[in-house]
Amino acid sequence: MKRQLPRWKNIKPLLGWGLPKTFFQDRKLNSAVNIAELRLLAKRRVPKAVFDYVDGGANDELAYARSQEIYSRVEFKARVLRDVSAVDLKTKILGKESALPIIFAPTGYTRMMHYQGEVMVAKVCDDNNLIYNLSTMGTTSAKEIGEQVPTVRRWFQLYLWRDREQSLKFIEEARAAGFEGLMLTVDTAVGGIKWRDMRNGLTVPPKIKLKTFFDMALKPKWWFNLLTTAPLEFATFRNFNKPLSEIAAKVFDPAVTFEDVKWLRSVWQGKLIIKGIQTVSDAQELAKIGVDAIVLSNHGGRQLDRSVVPLELLPDVRTALGPNGSGVEIYIDGAVMSGADCLAAVALGADAVLIGRAYLYGAMAAGKNGVEKVVEILRFEMETALKLMGAKNLSELSPEFINIRS
Repeated sequence: MKRQLPRWKNIKPLLGWGLPKTFFQDRKLNSAVNIAELRLLAKRRVPKAVFDYVDGGANDELAYARSQEIYSRVEFKARVLRDVSAVDLKTKILGKESALPIIFAPTGYTRMMHYQGEVMVAKVCDDNNLIYNLSTMGTTSAKEIGEQVPTVRRWFQLYLWRDREQSLKFIEEARAAGFEGLMLTVDTAVGGIKWRDMRNGLTVPPKIKLKTFFDMALKPKWWFNLLTTAPLEFATFRNFNKPLSEIAAKVFDPAVTFEDVKWLRSVWQGKLIIKGIQTVSDAQELAKIGVDAIVLSNHGGRQLDRSVVPLELLPDVRTALGPNGSGVEIYIDGAVMSGADCLAAVALGADAVLIGRAYLYGAMAAGKNGVEKVVEILRFEMETALKLMGAKNLSELSPEFINIRS
């Protein structure tokens, strides 16, 4: 073969590099291809105590590890020779269209992960037609979310206080701020034991001790944002000059029963969702009461360690409530870290999944751009997997597509 000198027009297409589009482009964020890589980026960019609060679970963290492990054993039984040139990931959640079968779970202390906090996350949900949940333990109030992101679909996560009058005030604030759903969390009779947080001495706001000072030197950007923005505080408790332990004693009521759910149903006219269901019988009892949806959840493994794995419980609850859930929608959370995880849950009977840690990894890694990246990754993974499974839309999925390897 005759040789020739290389020519630029032949070399240029082979080059995989170029000048950044903007000076401030986050190349590490752009290079992340999945949630696992965003997690590692987050770990490098925030203090250890903050990362461990998000990443950790209760006690030995067995419940969370088991929730992760079962997704690794999901096997898809793909159909072939189907026309999947166009697929649709849209679904209806409580009567309204959602762009994806994903709900953003309530997470506490969000401004600790990134200084822009809950408002930033709600804006991502608004931009992508997804539902945002504001936590009672959030660092932004219901009123502030309603004013700053007025068009986002939003639910308010509630802990029933021992003081029911105070609970009613929270409910009225959520109603006045335009929240369409109320999500009652019922798996917190007391707070879970989180060894990582205890070892790290986590407080809100973080206290600058000697150990914290050295961590501060390694994460200057995070500390600069914390120290130059509004004080980090629980928005719901701004008027409570009490230590965190006393606030927790008020928030977590071990006396809550099914009768309280009936009372809540009578005082809240919007959608009512109950989160923290771990048995078939509890799901059936709530269906009788007339709630709109339930979340099968072990609180991300952050409350009762060794609790049930939601994905394992899901088929039994779906069978017990029937194909239409007796009018009750069924959601699932815990360790959902990929689009494939989402599709596995939907195929086994979930109407939608909740994500918490996943979007917090994005927030810690790169703020709003990081949360957007999480949505982008999950959408791409779901679209690709759905096509490879031989389904055009979510309604075609069923347990026939799934095998859980033993």
